[in-house]
Amino acid sequence: MPEIDSFDAFYAESRQRLFDCLYAVTGNAAEAQDAVQEAFARAWQRWSTVREYGDPEAWVRTVARRIAISRWRRARTALLAHRRHGPPPAIPGPNPDAVALVAALARLPTPQRVAIVLHHLVGLPVAEVARETGVPTGTVKARLARGRRTLADLLSLDPTEDTHV
Repeated sequence: MPEIDSFDAFYAESRQRLFDCLYAVTGNAAEAQDAVQEAFARAWQRWSTVREYGDPEAWVRTVARRIAISRWRRARTALLAHRRHGPPPAIPGPNPDAVALVAALARLPTPQRVAIVLHHLVGLPVAEVARETGVPTGTVKARLARGRRTLADLLSLDPTEDTHV
């Protein structure tokens, strides 16, 4: 318990100074908070060692600065890659049929929805769906049949048509 108490006291005493320092270094409050919290998390993991340092606050401050610098470097690298390669290709939104299907699936009971998705969208055979969901194959077949009928009604499809999506 003394270890927790000493860390809590250290944290309460130094958190604002460390935040102020990192905020001044980064110029961004959110980045400063993230870096300081990450540094405190690392200090906590090594508290039995860090508390013995002559100036544990300097250790946390250094770690927080290095975290911030590392984030800047990653951001700079990403920006350079973006400039070099251009923006990633646009990802088209879902087509209206997919939106309608997802909306209809959402209205099915979860076990039927899972069976339909695993079998028809993922492409698993009935036996694999049964194994993955932990139910007998007959139960999977019943869920698929009920789910198909309900989806046909919801999507205004002829239930005798091929229902493989």
